[in-house]
Amino acid sequence: MLPIEGLDIAVIAIVVLIILILFAGIKTVTQGFNYTVERFGRYTRTLRPGLNIIVPFMDRVGAKMNMMEQVLDVPTQEVITRDNATVAVDGVTFFQVLDAAKAAYEVSGLENAILNLTMTNIRTVMGSMDLDELLSKRDEINVRILRVVDQAVSPWGLKITRIEIKDINPPADLVASMGRQMKAEREKRAQVLEAEGFKLSEILRAEGEKQAVILEAEAQKEAAFREAEAREREAEAEARATRVVSDAIGAGNSQAINYFVAQKYIEAIGQLASAQNQKVIMLPLEATSMLGALGGIGEISKDLFGGGSGGSGGSGGKAASTTPSVSSGSASRQTNLPAGFGSNDGGQE
Repeated sequence: MLPIEGLDIAVIAIVVLIILILFAGIKTVTQGFNYTVERFGRYTRTLRPGLNIIVPFMDRVGAKMNMMEQVLDVPTQEVITRDNATVAVDGVTFFQVLDAAKAAYEVSGLENAILNLTMTNIRTVMGSMDLDELLSKRDEINVRILRVVDQAVSPWGLKITRIEIKDINPPADLVASMGRQMKAEREKRAQVLEAEGFKLSEILRAEGEKQAVILEAEAQKEAAFREAEAREREAEAEARATRVVSDAIGAGNSQAINYFVAQKYIEAIGQLASAQNQKVIMLPLEATSMLGALGGIGEISKDLFGGGSGGSGGSGGKAASTTPSVSSGSASRQTNLPAGFGSNDGGQE
């Protein structure tokens, strides 16, 4: 019985040993991680995610490196700009391990190294810029820091994917001064715009007045031309009418001068009646006397142009040229009136 029991114990021990060896030689790597393998303290290879087998008791897992993108906060630090302004700056860094062996064996304290390298380059880049550039060119600052830090960590098997400056905080007195400066600049621009607007409005107003004066002068010129043309035509018509009357008188037609004189007489009376300040018109003669005068003028014209019956002697001719003809043995004066006016008896001489 004892040998049998000893055999069973030995078998069990062998099975347990095999199981331990299997557990020691089989390694499972989770997704997003890489393990380094060391044989007698020396790096040999890297285990990828999944099931991996190593030599038990000879190989061991060295470093477990996170291959996912990681975030590292950059603490607040003071930076002196080129124009001697002190600002408080903080940021954030994103990095990823590309080579687990380099990240494990090329640098000690990976995160601390990245942090110090980032802070140093932040001071270098931002210290070479003015405060105004610092506040307005944040994207340019991020690109410059990223380029420098990524080049510096490449031997470590890392990739800096992004560096962002979170806050730039100038001192309170500097912020107040910047606020006053911004207000003054905006007021200056407002005054400039207002002055330019006033200048433009004055120019446009002057141009408008100029155009108005030009148009008014052209209108006056056109009106004067039209008025002169109208007066010329009126004079031509008047001359033509006078010529027609003269031709009629020369032909021995005494009725033409009667009509001409009567027309001018009536137009003069009409102008007197149409005056704005004339309300009452006092005429020194009656309408019948006016007709008689017209008839006398006609008789005179008839005698002057040879149409009357006066003699050719001295006293008779003179009487015929100055007074209307008087029939012998009659106490009343006979006048020849224009056609349509009729006749009228005057007083005695």
